[in-house]
Amino acid sequence: MNSALVQCPRCNASLLEGVFNQPYFWPCPACGASIQIEIFPALFRPVRAGQEGEAVMIEGESTCFYHPGKKAVIPCEGCGRFLCALCDCELHGQHFCPQCLDVGKTKGKIKKLENRRVLYDSIALSLAVLPVALIFGIYFTFITAPMALFIGIRYWNAPRSIVHHTRIRFIIAIALAALQILGWILLIYFIATAGRRHHG
Repeated sequence: MNSALVQCPRCNASLLEGVFNQPYFWPCPACGASIQIEIFPALFRPVRAGQEGEAVMIEGESTCFYHPGKKAVIPCEGCGRFLCALCDCELHGQHFCPQCLDVGKTKGKIKKLENRRVLYDSIALSLAVLPVALIFGIYFTFITAPMALFIGIRYWNAPRSIVHHTRIRFIIAIALAALQILGWILLIYFIATAGRRHHG
């Protein structure tokens, strides 16, 4: 695999394999710019010098659906088409052609291929902030604060947005929810003690 073919779009420095296909942005080792690069899996496969896929060696052998001059090495598990080494896209031990991989991405037919993620940090933050911002919404914090606290703790390690987010939303949500719950506890305590003094 020739990683020197891939360059930083800002400074044109050659990039190493470790920054490719990461679920988050990565700083360029030369200029520090945040980049996220998706590379076709075949680029990472070791090839012999001068090799560009496998040629058909014997008459009657199966050929790649996309490259008729190349030897097929595996069928696509989505459509059954024969694929050469360059067209084989491996995903969690399964093999797909580029077209099936694209269809699986857009239509959600491949279960392990993520198209979207639930942004639990945004949900927790909304539950902690929105009721306070609304008129009379403070009363709803009796319900929303425990929910925000639960989501913040329960999904702390859940995958966040495909666009890199820090855990700052979780931290703010948990802190606000804890303060709101503490406020309710103090309010209930003062009401209860005031009632006992009144009856005493």
